Amino acid sequence: MLTSLIADFRIIFDRDPAARNWLEVLFCYPGLQALVLHRFAHWLYVLGIPFIPRFISHIGRFLTGIEIHPGAVIGKGVFIDHGMGVVIGETAIVGDYTLIYQGVTLGGTGKQSGKRHPTVGENVVVGAGAKVLGNLLIGNNVRIGAGSVVLRDVPSDCTVVGVPGRIVYRSGVRVNPLEHGSLPDSEAEVIRALVDRIEMLEQQMQQIQQPQPVAVLQPVLVGKQEVSIDQTNYPTETQTPRCRIQDKAIQQFLDGAGI
Repeated sequence: MLTSLIADFRIIFDRDPAARNWLEVLFCYPGLQALVLHRFAHWLYVLGIPFIPRFISHIGRFLTGIEIHPGAVIGKGVFIDHGMGVVIGETAIVGDYTLIYQGVTLGGTGKQSGKRHPTVGENVVVGAGAKVLGNLLIGNNVRIGAGSVVLRDVPSDCTVVGVPGRIVYRSGVRVNPLEHGSLPDSEAEVIRALVDRIEMLEQQMQQIQQPQPVAVLQPVLVGKQEVSIDQTNYPTETQTPRCRIQDKAIQQFLDGAGI
């Protein structure tokens, strides 16, 4: 337990640029305080002592805003940044060096007994407000985007975004865990593709509906000879309105303002 606490303390200086001295980290970081209380409560829980582990967990929730059931297994070097509103269920397992932001829930989906909370691998980043629900397996080096709701297993080395969570592979790209702005936006990409597709279909429909010229031969008497003069009616070009990505609301949405 002492080794885990030392790792929890040191990882804060690696992950948080605002951490300046050990005194500040020890007394002003609720994530570290919640882990200290949890490790003691978990030790009592494993020994089978009733009531006291849950009471310690309740005190930790009151002091830090972080609720960790004493039955949860937390690896070493775990960093709960800010932490307000974090909930970790009884049968949850959190791997080493996982980074958890505020508002995260590692919870269950029903009243079934047994393993009903997620198992999170090592070096995982769970963004602010993300929910991982059920007996899921989250692989190593996974990044879960802020606000995502994960309802299925996630293999290692993937990024999950959206509601429900969709897996986006980023092989060969190493991203700093704090750079949430670099997460891919799958919804914007799909909408952009749909708008482009609609514009292309409208162009095709415009070409099909374009009226064709009609040839008209008008007989004219020239001297004693009758000559046919081509009086073809060529349609005048009209400006048909087309769907263009110039509407302000659509443009803002494609640029990410509406997502």
